[in-house]
Amino acid sequence: MLKRLKGIVDREKKYLSDELAHTQKMMPLLMKPRNGGRWTPEEKRELVEHLKRLSGMGPYVALLLLPGGLALLPLLAWWLDRRRDRRPPPPS
Repeated sequence: MLKRLKGIVDREKKYLSDELAHTQKMMPLLMKPRNGGRWTPEEKRELVEHLKRLSGMGPYVALLLLPGGLALLPLLAWWLDRRRDRRPPPPS
């Protein structure tokens, strides 16, 4: 039972990390018109795909909007910290 729960948590962690990584690629596209550029049809399609991907993150955003949800931000940052798994144990 615990092994199954850990598998679910790991799956969700990977999903959320992947989505956040894709969101970083969206920011330069969003800023293009503000910086004097125009979106090409390909860039518009890419933006629509990004927005569709972000809509799947609704349950995570809903947790943060609940009363006391901002208190979960440090926990979420710890959970998503990829370096945590690679840190060597402290010397004895």
